[in-house]
Amino acid sequence: MSKLRKAVFLDRDGVINQSIVRNGKPFPPSSLDEVKIIDGVVEALAALRQAGFLLIVVTNQPDVARGTVVNSVVEEINAFFKKELLLDDVFVCIHDDKDKCDCRKPLPGLILQAAKKYNIDLKQSFMVGDRWKDVEAGRRAGCKTIWIDLGYDEKKPSVTPNHVTRSLSAAISWILQT
Repeated sequence: MSKLRKAVFLDRDGVINQSIVRNGKPFPPSSLDEVKIIDGVVEALAALRQAGFLLIVVTNQPDVARGTVVNSVVEEINAFFKKELLLDDVFVCIHDDKDKCDCRKPLPGLILQAAKKYNIDLKQSFMVGDRWKDVEAGRRAGCKTIWIDLGYDEKKPSVTPNHVTRSLSAAISWILQT
């Protein structure tokens, strides 16, 4: 049996790229033109890669199910991130809550799919996100969790994350010291 690997699972919008915040609520970019990689993300991810972590984005993109964005736009944005940030993979849930799928965070389906595909040791891995659903999905998968608190006007994590910070760079520093 091959050796288990360690990974950092990253939410997309608000973690590696700027969310578009309206009335205190975060929204994804609706086109590649709206994508802005957050300062320090390239360097932070390079440090993780150098430390031997797989870098995998796990993202809910319910606007596809809601009909406000087409899947090809989501795929284009994800391909851009994969190339620019040298991500190992991107796992996407395009469903809405009413679809009752097992891939939509806070359920751990995307993380579990990635763990199976890449032989990942979830206990040695981390989930980094800016919303309660990210923290809960990571917890349910058995990862250590990091909440990037960006002050959104919405529900906070109901379970205390392993670490709380204000940026991906600070989250990465904590991961590398853990």
